[in-house]
Amino acid sequence: MTILDVKNLSISFYTRNGTVKAVKNVSFNLSKGETLAIVG
Repeated sequence: MTILDVKNLSISFYTRNGTVKAVKNVSFNLSKGETLAIVG
């Protein structure tokens, strides 16, 4: 049973040197008892 469904997640942040695209178009789903970490 899916308890979290994420589609096309994108995360950007801004620095002095420009924009950093940390995550681009990531999709996933989690079921009860599962854990997900995005480390970069």
